Amino acid sequence: MTSLGLLLTIGPIPVVPETLLELAARKFALLGDPTRLRVLSALHDAGEISVGQLAALTGIPIASVSQHLNRLALGGIVARRREGTSVRYRIADVTIEALCDLVCSSVEAERGAREAR
Repeated sequence: MTSLGLLLTIGPIPVVPETLLELAARKFALLGDPTRLRVLSALHDAGEISVGQLAALTGIPIASVSQHLNRLALGGIVARRREGTSVRYRIADVTIEALCDLVCSSVEAERGAREAR
């Protein structure tokens, strides 16, 4: 169920209303990039952090980290806060951790099932 309680359940599978499909697709598209997922993972582990610190933690060039953070901020997934001359970022969407846990658990289970064959 979404935070707005907009999912309907027909049988055992919830149905996403047509009006939410485009918004959901945009969020999934933002999360469909491995570099953005690495940035989000580092933000999750470090908490609020600057672009330079994120670049150092992830090994991703500063310009690339900055570009990905900008897209994530426009999508409402991260938030920024100015501190002096630097900008610090943090995860703002409280659903991201649960969503990533769900998807990663599913991927791990599928990989384990394939390896067991």
